[in-house]
Amino acid sequence: MAKTRYAPDRGLTARMTLTMFLLGLVFVAFIIILIYLLSAFGVGSGAIVFFAVLLGAGLTIGSFFYSDKIALSAARAVVVGPDDGPMAAKVHGIVDRLCALADMPKPRVAIARSPMPNAFATGRNASKAVLCVTTSLMDGRLDDRELEGVIAHEMSHVAHKDVAVMTIASFLGIIAGLLVRFAFYGELFGGGGGRGGNNNNNGGGAIVMLVMLAVGIVVYAVSFLLIRLLSRYRELAADRAGALLTGQPSALASALTKVSGDIARIPQKDLRKAEPLNAFYFAPALSGRTGASLANLFSTHPSLDRRLRQLSEISEQLSR
Repeated sequence: MAKTRYAPDRGLTARMTLTMFLLGLVFVAFIIILIYLLSAFGVGSGAIVFFAVLLGAGLTIGSFFYSDKIALSAARAVVVGPDDGPMAAKVHGIVDRLCALADMPKPRVAIARSPMPNAFATGRNASKAVLCVTTSLMDGRLDDRELEGVIAHEMSHVAHKDVAVMTIASFLGIIAGLLVRFAFYGELFGGGGGRGGNNNNNGGGAIVMLVMLAVGIVVYAVSFLLIRLLSRYRELAADRAGALLTGQPSALASALTKVSGDIARIPQKDLRKAEPLNAFYFAPALSGRTGASLANLFSTHPSLDRRLRQLSEISEQLSR
């Protein structure tokens, strides 16, 4: 974690570490099963694994180094200076105070025109980070304390290097998916030619293809759920760190309640457009396509009740 004054949460850190360990275990088990299946049926596995890892590494490195540009482009946000209008000046003032309080480098500041009140921060490290707020968040619906709580939450993601954590976690799923696809198309267009290329081997190739697809689906599902779990831990850690830094968990709780309520009233078509950025957002844009239990299971964020409960506990701790 970055050397800042953002408070660590050892319990959440331990759970995040365990989740990353389980992701690694799933990945290693998948690789072993895949290589065994390919070798057992005479399908060359070396080239498939090599190219899958190479392409997956390329995609992951690109995401790691250009996450800020990708997110800003997707949100149609513009980087602004402190002299670029009242909104920009206000955000820069809050960011300056929080950076001094947290003893961390100042991120770039961006503003996105959007009807959805929200904010996000991304970037591979503190010196390359960017904080983005939407115009709807800055239209006066939050008071200064609440807005500071939101921005403190987002800056804690930078301090805790969450972009790096989630990029590494996603890498495992990318590799698994690529290996399944490469093996599938290799068998489909390679004709199963290994060990003589006879009909029995062709039949074995079809069997291994089906088994690999089944294994791939299971691995993808497990990886997806673990990554979502990790993301929810990450949000809880950011809530806690931001609340402790400002010393005002009630302000963050109030901001969460207001923002979540306003998002619920946004038209479905606008929410669907915003959903690709949910992993970055302060509060998720949910279009309501699933039930509450499924939404909690698949969501990148904890439920509002869970976040408010944690902030209430922090308030009690600070009042003692």
